[in-house]
Amino acid sequence: MTHRSGRRAALSGWALASLLMAGLSLQGMGPAVAAPAGGRTALSALGKLTVKGRAPLTGYARTEFGQTWRDLDRNGCDQRNDVLRRDLRDITLKAGTRGCLVLSGTLRSPYSGQTVAFVRGSSTSRTVQIDHVVALSDAWQKGAQSWSPGKRERFANDVLELRATDGQTNASKGGRDAASWLPPRKQFRCGYVARQIAVKRAYRLWVTAAERDAMARVLRRCPDQGLPRRHAIPLGGGPEVAVAPAPAAPAPLAGQPTTYANCDAVRAAGRAPIRRGDPGYGRHLDRDGDGIGCE
Repeated sequence: MTHRSGRRAALSGWALASLLMAGLSLQGMGPAVAAPAGGRTALSALGKLTVKGRAPLTGYARTEFGQTWRDLDRNGCDQRNDVLRRDLRDITLKAGTRGCLVLSGTLRSPYSGQTVAFVRGSSTSRTVQIDHVVALSDAWQKGAQSWSPGKRERFANDVLELRATDGQTNASKGGRDAASWLPPRKQFRCGYVARQIAVKRAYRLWVTAAERDAMARVLRRCPDQGLPRRHAIPLGGGPEVAVAPAPAAPAPLAGQPTTYANCDAVRAAGRAPIRRGDPGYGRHLDRDGDGIGCE
């Protein structure tokens, strides 16, 4: 690259950052809607994120982000059920869990607009999934690999970073960032991008140039979009229902393993659901800690 072309590229990047921070439209250079008091718009926050290339995925594994659904706020309920209570409507709760465990409810999926009926069970719970708004693999490549294990675990279980959505759309997203995936429901894209920016701002994760540009294109349509904030999620919110105990699992056959790597192995052995005290039960199989794993 010549000195002159390098200078033009630098000026171009500076100009884009200036536009973002000033809250101006990128198309036509016209003025955008006035920012809220204090300037806490997603657009202004985007202009302050560090921009650089993606680091290698080397070393990434889900286990690098610690315990799944850890009860960070210490309210006695795991993060998955906290998010389900926040994001679902018309919920019912399992009696005896102090208003924690969601048995059923209805989700209006923010990503697709689909209405999804949630019923807790080994073959039905997956219809509603909890998305990491900033994918864990994306976070790993944009700063998280240098964090302490404790900080990665806090990140992966932060309710600001978690949102309930339909399983099919969540699977289509995978580990992609805004440059390569946005919710198919266009009305939600401003809120989705704003939440990603809020998370990256809170944890000082960077964005790539392509990711920044994709976010800016979305926010052009909603330049006064604010940043979401983290809120405590209360227990309760629906009627409690008593659940009859399931019959005890059969004793393992001779030669059958008494430890299981995951719930797929438990189901393959015909041992689901598996209870505390049963051979092979482990805390890793019981995400909500109610003593019944692989439901």
